[in-house]
Amino acid sequence: MLPPDALPSARIRGDIAIAAAPPRPGPRRFLFLQGPISPFFLEVARGLAAQGHAIHRIHLSFGDRLFWGRVEGQPPAAHYQGRPADWPAFIAAYLDRHGITDILLLGEQRAYHRAAIAAAATRGIAVVVTDFGYFRPDWITLERDGMGGDSRFPRDPARITALARSLPPADLTERLKDDFGRQAAWDVIYNLANLAPWPFRHYRSHQLHHPLATYWGIARRLLRRRAERAEGERALAAIGDRPFWLFAMQMETDFSVRAYSRYPDLDTPITETLRSFAAHAPAEGHLLVKVHPLDPCVKRWTTRIGRLAAAEGLSGRVHVAHNGSLDEMVHGMRGLVTINSTVGLKAVVFGKPVKALGIAVWDLPGLAHQGTLDSFWTEAAAPDPAFRADFLAALQATTQLRGVFYGKEGRAVAVAAATRALHEDRVGAFLPPVTVPGAALPPG
Repeated sequence: MLPPDALPSARIRGDIAIAAAPPRPGPRRFLFLQGPISPFFLEVARGLAAQGHAIHRIHLSFGDRLFWGRVEGQPPAAHYQGRPADWPAFIAAYLDRHGITDILLLGEQRAYHRAAIAAAATRGIAVVVTDFGYFRPDWITLERDGMGGDSRFPRDPARITALARSLPPADLTERLKDDFGRQAAWDVIYNLANLAPWPFRHYRSHQLHHPLATYWGIARRLLRRRAERAEGERALAAIGDRPFWLFAMQMETDFSVRAYSRYPDLDTPITETLRSFAAHAPAEGHLLVKVHPLDPCVKRWTTRIGRLAAAEGLSGRVHVAHNGSLDEMVHGMRGLVTINSTVGLKAVVFGKPVKALGIAVWDLPGLAHQGTLDSFWTEAAAPDPAFRADFLAALQATTQLRGVFYGKEGRAVAVAAATRALHEDRVGAFLPPVTVPGAALPPG
């Protein structure tokens, strides 16, 4: 296992602060690049424009155009139709020409976004990154510069504890619902639109698989949803009362894997885990491998993992579940191994031992196992309860906003919170929760 500093793309900095820096005076000029596949960025832009800020937008693909519209009093979006190699010079000139003060984007590791962030860094331009929340399912993330390995969240437990003293406890109650059907429909529309040969013929997506292969795989899984649920139940029944550990898979296309770990694929960490489990886990132990719910299964994981398990002498002790109750699995397991999935944070919340194979904001002394993977099976300890409470409070208060990207009610809450944080220049600083008329949070 390589140490985190052996991963050249990651910069674990840990310089977030509970108190916001003095707000920058006067209206600012925001540039929106690629964001969630929803109207979220457009709605935030309209909110910022209403506060007197200038709004700019660059479309990189035809799909980008579909989720943007007119912002009152602001110039129309620019269209970048050039080659990827020419983008760094284009974005640098654009930032200078328009006097951009802030950039908003999703996915700091996308090639187009990396070039924009590099240009912003030399000009003192603030970069704000958003994505799904570290807390699931009804939180989004809003951070300076990056998430995961690029997060500014502190790495020093003493700083986290000091930070938490002035904060309320983390709210772990689910209050808002997202809309998976809408998310799936918008995703299909967006990615199929990007296949159009005009007018963005030079656009290069960050995805690894062709969208048609991805959608065929997901459609096949949806048709087998009942069978997959039964598979998860059978796996837990086969394990019975015997001790088991959980390996939470991620998607190979996820930049959490591609940028914030040393793995070129998922076969490698699964093989590494199986080999370690065979050599060092208790002989009566079992391993349950949970497939990511959105993995299109271009690779047939049951067959591949079965073959890998047999090669390590683990036949009958390794189980694959494409579906099933994750909470039940986490509750019953002895511990969790993952690259850097947010399931690791769920394990921390449940008070279960967890081992990160990549870089994760929750991979800290007192929360996650800091020893080797080989030692994890017999030596890992549960998270320290006091530090766990401090960590959850600090992480939620400084990096998370309540809301979702797709469901209408939850998106309104997220838009209001993000607009406020950006307008007040307080990204990374604690903001009391906001509500939106007509979108009040339910009690609980």
